[in-house]
Amino acid sequence: MSAMRKKKSVKTQKGDQTKSLILETALEMFHERGYEQTTMRAIAEKASLSLGNAYYYFSSKEHLIQAFYRRTHEQHLVAVIPALEKQQTLKGRLLAVMRLKIETIEPYYEFAGALFKTAANPGSPLNPFSDGSDPVRQQSIELFAQVLDGAKVRIPKDLRAELPYLLWVYHMGIILFWIHDKSPKHRRTYRLVDHTVDLLDKLISLASNPFMRPIRKQALKLVEELKDAAADLETQNEGEK
Repeated sequence: MSAMRKKKSVKTQKGDQTKSLILETALEMFHERGYEQTTMRAIAEKASLSLGNAYYYFSSKEHLIQAFYRRTHEQHLVAVIPALEKQQTLKGRLLAVMRLKIETIEPYYEFAGALFKTAANPGSPLNPFSDGSDPVRQQSIELFAQVLDGAKVRIPKDLRAELPYLLWVYHMGIILFWIHDKSPKHRRTYRLVDHTVDLLDKLISLASNPFMRPIRKQALKLVEELKDAAADLETQNEGEK
């Protein structure tokens, strides 16, 4: 390795360490003080960095939360990709994705509850349906598309096109339940995952039945209305900025 390349590698590594330090410090302070009460200046001071250095890596508090979303998604991918290679049924693949999602976000349970107070606001840029959350949202939807692609199950074309998005919405509902679940080791959340995945597996298997076509069409129409409503809300929020 040349001296120039080695110097660049060291610089990149140091930059990654600084970025990680800022994010870790921010998550800790968001949990302690709340999102609204924590400033970028306070984060920089606690991390023993200049404010300019903090802004160099994250231009706003919103970008810090989006980085948190990316981190949890990447941690989920690391755990779930090997698990999917061992599963061929839709039920097995979906169970693996959902159970590992809860396991990988478990360390952030307390923080997730604090974040929910802000992110649940439809107008918040931290909302999972917001434009700022779109990159991670699309990656998560793509993961559910991979779950379907590798499963040995017959799915009608019209349903397959929308199913990854529907499964993403479903998994967000499970996370919301988990945030409010106070049962030991979140057993109620895992039971809910087991029961709902079993139900989804049966419903998806039935979807190709000709007698289910009218119901399927009606359900897909509701999906379009849901997407339109989300798009209208985002447009409204952009107009208010």
